Amino acid sequence: MTARETGVRGTEAVRVRAEGNVEEGVLEYLRAKIGAVLDRQGLPPVTGGVRIAKANAHHAEHPWTAAAELRVGPDLVVAHAREATSQEATDRLQDRLRRQVERALDSRQTA
Repeated sequence: MTARETGVRGTEAVRVRAEGNVEEGVLEYLRAKIGAVLDRQGLPPVTGGVRIAKANAHHAEHPWTAAAELRVGPDLVVAHAREATSQEATDRLQDRLRRQVERALDSRQTA
């Protein structure tokens, strides 16, 4: 299994990796969705990585996994998704990542 790495526009410190047989269109969609979460005014520096992978097992019910492990300022934000299609996994990851980033930012404002 080989991995490919590419950046998310506007967040050069975030690595996007593909594992296995992942088409470029899947990576473009992932980059756009992650970029939409992280492209906001007032967000502290973000570093870390996002990956998407397709299981080799043809019988897997949910062969696509997507995961993000990011530092948003001093906070660690982690989100995972496992779905039947790459688009569903990416959309689910985006939703979970957005909630985690919001939670991290809210906890900083109330502290």
